[in-house]
Amino acid sequence: MSSSFVRIHGGVDAQGAPRFDFSTNSNACGPCPVALAAVQQADATRYPDPGYTDLRERLADFHGVDGARVVLAGSASEFICRITAWTGQQGRRKSDHTVFIPPHAFGDYAQAARAWGLGITTQAALAKLVWCCEPSSPLGIAAPLPELPPHAVVVLDSAYEPLRLNGAVSFTDDQRAQVWQLFSPNKALGLTGVRAAYAIAPVGAEADALALDALAPSWPMGAHGVALLEAWVQADAQAWLAESLHTLRRWKAMQIAMLQDMGWTCLHSDANFFCAQPAQRPNSLGMGDALWVAELNRLRAAGVKLRDTASFGLPGHARLSVQPPVAQDALRAALRQAAATPDYSSMEVQT
Repeated sequence: MSSSFVRIHGGVDAQGAPRFDFSTNSNACGPCPVALAAVQQADATRYPDPGYTDLRERLADFHGVDGARVVLAGSASEFICRITAWTGQQGRRKSDHTVFIPPHAFGDYAQAARAWGLGITTQAALAKLVWCCEPSSPLGIAAPLPELPPHAVVVLDSAYEPLRLNGAVSFTDDQRAQVWQLFSPNKALGLTGVRAAYAIAPVGAEADALALDALAPSWPMGAHGVALLEAWVQADAQAWLAESLHTLRRWKAMQIAMLQDMGWTCLHSDANFFCAQPAQRPNSLGMGDALWVAELNRLRAAGVKLRDTASFGLPGHARLSVQPPVAQDALRAALRQAAATPDYSSMEVQT
C-alpha cells in the first residue's frame, strides 16, 4: 500500500531499524533505567484517569506552576496539530490565519499549518501563531528571537532543552511565562517509542488551556505515556539525565573530531546533535544532490543511517545525533568505504 504523502523522519524505515542510528536525536546513553522500569511496569489493562489529575499536579510541581496551566498531549506532534487547529479557529481576518516558522525547523509545524489551511509567513510580526525552538532542529542552536506580535500565540518548543550540552535558552523567565512551552521528554530519556508530551500555558491563559484540553480526544496518552511522564519528574531520572550529559559532551567532541579528520565541515551546535557537510570529492563534481543521496543510501545499506537535512531547508548536509564510540567506528568505516567507491553515478538513487 502506497501513499502520495510521505512523512520525512529519522529512525526506523522500510529497511527496519538501523544498527547504527545517527538519524534521530534520542539520548544515546538511554534508555533511562528509572523511566524504562516505569514503562515496563505500567498497567496497560486499565484506562488512565481521563483528567490525568495526579500526573498534571506532578508536572505542575516540577515546573512550579499552577496545574490549570498544564495541558497533556499524546506527543509533541499531536500538540503541534492541536494548537494549530485551535489557532485557526480564532479570528476571521486573513492575518489571523498565518503561521511563522523559522527558516530551518521541524517539518510538522508547516505540515500542521497546511493541513488546517493556514498561511506561512517569514515575518513573525504578522503571524497569529509563532513557532520558536531552542535548541532548534536541525541546527541545535538558539535561533534569533523574532519580533513577537502582541496578540500572537507563541510556542517555545523545548523538546531538546533537556539535551542541551552548552549555552542557555535565550528567553528570559518573564518571556517564558508569556508563551506556551512544549515538552516531550521521551528524547531525553532515550525512549522515543513511548509517545507523551505536555505544554505549559502562559500566565493568565488558563481559559486557553481549557480550550486546548477540550479539543483533545479522550485519553490522548495511554498508560505507558503516563508512566514515562511520572518517571520524568523523579529525582533519580533527573540525576541520570544530568550524568548522561557529561558522557554526551565527551562523545560529541570525539565524533566531531573524527568527521573533521575525514574532511567534513561540522556546524556549531549546543545540543546532542549537529549538522555537517561532507568532504568534496573529485568524482562528485557535477553530480550534485544525486551523489549525496546515493552516498546516504550506501551508508544505510551498511547499517549506518544519517538524517538528510534537505527537508529542513538545508540541502547537502546531514544531521547527526551524538552516538557512542562503537557507532562512530562504524560510521568511519562506512565513510571510508563510500569514499573508495569509484563511480557513484552507476548507483541506484532512492528518494
